[in-house]
Amino acid sequence: MSFRKLFDFLRDLNKNNHKEWMDSHRKEYFEVRDFFIDWLNQLDMRLASIDPDYSPTTGKNAINRINNNLLFHPDKPVYKDHFSGGLDKEKGKGDFYIHIGINECFVAGGFYRPPKKVLDSLRAAIDYNGEELRKILNDPSFKDSFEELIKDERLKTAPKGYSQEHRHIDLLRNKSFAVMHSFTQKEVMQEDFQDKIIELYKKMLPFRRYLNKAVTV
Repeated sequence: MSFRKLFDFLRDLNKNNHKEWMDSHRKEYFEVRDFFIDWLNQLDMRLASIDPDYSPTTGKNAINRINNNLLFHPDKPVYKDHFSGGLDKEKGKGDFYIHIGINECFVAGGFYRPPKKVLDSLRAAIDYNGEELRKILNDPSFKDSFEELIKDERLKTAPKGYSQEHRHIDLLRNKSFAVMHSFTQKEVMQEDFQDKIIELYKKMLPFRRYLNKAVTV
């Protein structure tokens, strides 16, 4: 099994996105799903060996469902066009997300549209010590890998309780605090793909530690 076969399966699924096709191809689905779980298990063990604060997360616990939630998004197709999973999972903290699909492949980390309580904590940390976050974001090695925060909805004005003239108002207006790095399918299929992810994990650590500290202190 390989990522090439995983991509082939996802392309076929995307062309036949209905339960009848999936039911007749369950064996193929479980083969690629098990391959991805095993791959996540390998990555999980490697990350645990380099980060003393890492929360071990098995591939089975990390992987996300391939079914779309049609209850809240009835216009979406029955199945997703990707496999994904979150490692380094711990309640209340941002995980390390891996997304492998036919339209996009990337790793990401941080908090994407967190609940109000978490967002309030992140903004309080920026108010208290936004210089540290800005230093992380402006680090040349970090910028070379992640460029900037994921572009998402932002407040048009200052958050409640903060001045429009706040020195970090550009950061405070964000509703998400996450970064990502994209890969091509060709890169995913290369033997050193997992090595590249580990290097990105290391570069992302100061950013994720800052955010996690903000929501736990």
